[in-house]
Amino acid sequence: MTRKFVAEFIGTFTLVLIGCGAIVLAGFGVVGQEGIAWAFGLSVVAMTYAIGPVSGCHVNPAVSFGAWIAGRMSTAEMLGYWGAQCAGAIVAAGVLLVIASGAASYSLAQHGLGQNGYGLGHSPGDYNLASCAMFEVVATFIFVITVLGVTQKNSPYQLAGLAIGLTLTAIHIVGIQVTGVSVNPARSLGPAVWVLGDAIGQLWLFIAAPMVGAGLAGCAFRVKLLSEDG
Repeated sequence: MTRKFVAEFIGTFTLVLIGCGAIVLAGFGVVGQEGIAWAFGLSVVAMTYAIGPVSGCHVNPAVSFGAWIAGRMSTAEMLGYWGAQCAGAIVAAGVLLVIASGAASYSLAQHGLGQNGYGLGHSPGDYNLASCAMFEVVATFIFVITVLGVTQKNSPYQLAGLAIGLTLTAIHIVGIQVTGVSVNPARSLGPAVWVLGDAIGQLWLFIAAPMVGAGLAGCAFRVKLLSEDG
């Protein structure tokens, strides 16, 4: 079990450092929205093949929650995954802050750490709370459906990493202007812990909405609506 938790820590650390790093260190002016989307997606592809055999590479509390709802993991295991994922995200955001602070032009208050947000001045496209909540629920549902689908019995598991990573990339291409894309409570928690202020105040949405979407996806597999043996 310890190996699984270590793997989840490393995987989530990598996702947040690379994904949020693309926002903070490269940004829209260098790599653009598509580059940021690929940074998140490719980091998941890499980690799926690197740590997938150990922990399944959830690197996302919503994915673990969906797997738990689907009956694929125990409560104790899920809680352990959550702890490792959140710790990995917080440490990664801290490392990113140290790196970014090495540039004289960087300001935490002005540039942030790639935190998620809703509403005027917080959503990249100034989308309101309702739009952001709807996007996060639906996008997480699609993402967790993909994860649970490609990892079920008789699926082409060799391609699972590509399917999961490409889905996350597509979600980011569509949704970065809406919320900055969470679909992952740990990914949102990491930057928010260091940025504080409104990032912490709005964090509730990026915990609640992904969990709702993941819960719906898990239920679809729990009742065998989308299961291969349904």
